[in-house]
Amino acid sequence: MTQFGFVGIFLLIVLVGLTIRPLGGYMAWIFAGGHERIWVLRLCERGLLRLSGVDPKSEQTWLDYAGAIVMFNLVGVALLFAIVRLQDLLPYNPQHFGPMAPDLAVNTAVSFVTNASWQSYSGETTLSYLSQMIGITVQSFLSAATGMAVALAMVRGFARQNAASLGNAWVDLTRATLYVLLPISVLGALFLAWQGVPQTLGGPVGAAALDGATQMIARGPVASQEAVKLMSGDGGGFFNANSAHPFENPTALANLFEMALIVLIGAALTNVFGRMVGDERQGWVLLGAMMALFALGLGVVYWAEASGNPHFAALGVDQAAGPLQAGGNMEGKEVRFGVAGSALFANVATATSDGAVNAMHDSFTALGGGMLLANMMMDEVIIGAPGSGLFGMLLYAIVSVFIAGLMVGRTPEYLGKKIQADEVKMAVLALLVVPATVLLLNAVAASLPEGRAGPLNAGPHGFSELLYAYTSAAATNGSAFAGLSANTPFFNLTLTVAMLCGRFLVILPVLAIAGSLVAKHKVPASAGTLPTNGTQFLFLIVGAVLILGALTFLPALALGPLAEHFSGASLY
Repeated sequence: MTQFGFVGIFLLIVLVGLTIRPLGGYMAWIFAGGHERIWVLRLCERGLLRLSGVDPKSEQTWLDYAGAIVMFNLVGVALLFAIVRLQDLLPYNPQHFGPMAPDLAVNTAVSFVTNASWQSYSGETTLSYLSQMIGITVQSFLSAATGMAVALAMVRGFARQNAASLGNAWVDLTRATLYVLLPISVLGALFLAWQGVPQTLGGPVGAAALDGATQMIARGPVASQEAVKLMSGDGGGFFNANSAHPFENPTALANLFEMALIVLIGAALTNVFGRMVGDERQGWVLLGAMMALFALGLGVVYWAEASGNPHFAALGVDQAAGPLQAGGNMEGKEVRFGVAGSALFANVATATSDGAVNAMHDSFTALGGGMLLANMMMDEVIIGAPGSGLFGMLLYAIVSVFIAGLMVGRTPEYLGKKIQADEVKMAVLALLVVPATVLLLNAVAASLPEGRAGPLNAGPHGFSELLYAYTSAAATNGSAFAGLSANTPFFNLTLTVAMLCGRFLVILPVLAIAGSLVAKHKVPASAGTLPTNGTQFLFLIVGAVLILGALTFLPALALGPLAEHFSGASLY
């Protein structure tokens, strides 16, 4: 571990820490009615809602809210599928790319609508500019807005009492996009363009190589997609190499900025929660739990990668950092980022369910790659994507107060709402969807010839490549152990199932919980009420996350990364 690495971690913490409360205050102000003062965007909002036939003053029950969210996303799947299948007939295709194969098109459409951004294709050799801009980039906005809308509905479930409605899904989607995602993405795109990220509709350009041949260099409207893919939790790259490509992530400053974009909204939403329920300390407790889990993951990943490849160490290869080498396990990592910048970026991306990468995760050490897997296995609650991290952590808060209630023999309460059997059942259902989906589909893939043909490697690492793919899909992350050949009908369709389950079978129970809570009245705190705005509850939540994760995934991790580490199995 180097001084440079610690400086990078410190700068990221400071940069994000300085934005949480101002951005959280702004978002809470917007969703409480402050949007009325931003007249330019307000005119756009009125026009969009009027065109859609939506009355902004009307509100919906949880069933209506859920129906609107599901219908909106299904339409998004159909539109994106049509765009990538017909791109050869549409404009802005200077590369003259043909249509996507049907199974890959289904996978891609579901991937970006569900905020997973799983990519079984190379963007620069598969998608036209129109597909990237109107298809991928638009869904990056809308999938993030969907997560934010669901989180807002759940927060209202705690903040309101004796009510029947959770707000209006169409209004929440519109305001999240117009007032939050769009302004930040514009600023982010301008910053990245200043750093050297291309933003052009010109086609590929030729460059003369030293041997006299001409090399075609792909480019396009990259900066605009890059900003929103990071901020939205989508993570899908314009280029196959994603944020390891110099056209997506050209400098150390851009690398730091991109990591900050990834965590920006997810972290600030905890402050929105605290403000909306009338106690900011409640939000700080959730953020503290997220940060504790984040620090645990970062410590393991950074230590494992900085320690170097154990197989090289056994051969006496010098892997220490020095004037002429970065040190540590540098395979699959960009020299300009080194171990520190790569390990930090990888932990940020897998903790937040963003899925962007600036290094090859398949080349991480067994323990380093295993920790990236474990980050995703925690149901994307370590900050998470916009919205999904907050409502995921609130699910664990419900489970935690229920456990505490059992310990003291009292009916559990959270923020004045009694947590009863219905809420606990829905919370457990939502939390078990991802593990059940991952383990079932992984078992199917490992049992069938079509699944076993995918991993490049044999043994524990090949199993890890399968496990990583289904975990990434169900946890709506999208990163991969790239040794898996995933662009086959079998993987395209099974990963599509994983993404659909991991998104909608979590959202629906969350909204059901919100609908149950919003109808309840608040009870005053008593001597037996568990304080939920202090350190004790923070550790209780962290314990619940770790215990549930260990109980569900430890056997699978033991067959993959842990077996690889302790058996000394080599990738080479």
